[in-house]
Amino acid sequence: MADGLTVAVVGASGNLGTSVVAALSTDPRIGRVIGLARRTPTWSPPRTTWVRADIRTEPQLAELFRSVDVIVPLAWMFQPTRHPEVTWETNVLGSIRVFEAAAEAQTPAVVYVSSVGAYSPGPKDRAVDESWPTHGWPAAAYCREKAYLERYLDTYERRFPWVRMVRVRPGFLFKREAASEQRRIFAGQLLPRAWFQPERLPVLPELPGMRLQALHTADAADGVRLAVTSPVRGAFNLATDPVLDAGVLAELLGVRTMRVPASVVRPGLSAAWHARLLPASPQLFDAALHMPLLDSARAREELDWRPRHRATEAVQEFLTGVRGREGMETPPLAARP
Repeated sequence: MADGLTVAVVGASGNLGTSVVAALSTDPRIGRVIGLARRTPTWSPPRTTWVRADIRTEPQLAELFRSVDVIVPLAWMFQPTRHPEVTWETNVLGSIRVFEAAAEAQTPAVVYVSSVGAYSPGPKDRAVDESWPTHGWPAAAYCREKAYLERYLDTYERRFPWVRMVRVRPGFLFKREAASEQRRIFAGQLLPRAWFQPERLPVLPELPGMRLQALHTADAADGVRLAVTSPVRGAFNLATDPVLDAGVLAELLGVRTMRVPASVVRPGLSAAWHARLLPASPQLFDAALHMPLLDSARAREELDWRPRHRATEAVQEFLTGVRGREGMETPPLAARP
């Protein structure tokens, strides 16, 4: 058996999963990484073993976790937004199966990645810490599912106090290799790649309340790695500067802004979604307008977490990746479906 920790990453082939596997597989404190995925990738990072498993139906989850020191649950479905009962089956019921299997296998630690989407509506002029309520935006399935798991884990921690439970709550995650997948998930194939080029975007809508935080996926993965290897418990926000508003994005893209009320934009998004021209639901747009800004002081102080990329760099990588049809050798991140 390899020296060092054995870590199982559930949902290891997606945007965050691949970066978490990469971060763990090069840490000398990690002896072995077990990557669980519904479809086995051809990508072969060091010290990593792939296991094909679907968390909705896999009958031997607890057996897979028997010799594992830490489990990192990441498996998540964003689509289909028109059928929330389908995403609920994986995101909520599947995740609960992972947590219950971890307890059955007596796994010492679980590092679960939640999201800024789990938080209740909050301020846009200041950052909130991990004590801010996590009731989500109930109209958006993504936020509703994240918030439900937060309540489930409140009970889980009381049932299994011997499990070292960590909840990581990052902002929006971008990297070049995930650009093709994110375009498919949120913008769809009908939106031309040319629209992601600044010269094709003469003006950027300035929406009141649209202030968000982006993070490079590799920096989020480094936060997860530190939570895996440190004797910490509780929740950790992960976010970096600058806060993304229309002014910051316009400067990044080299375009001007035009103030537009959200009430003008939302009907168009809703019509496109109902016409199946846009895969991202208008409810997710509503949620983005209400998500709070995150204070990541705890992660910096207790984990010594130091992001290496600015938020604008993460967005720039996404735009570059879309234009270049970037991807990775995993089914979710493939450049083409």
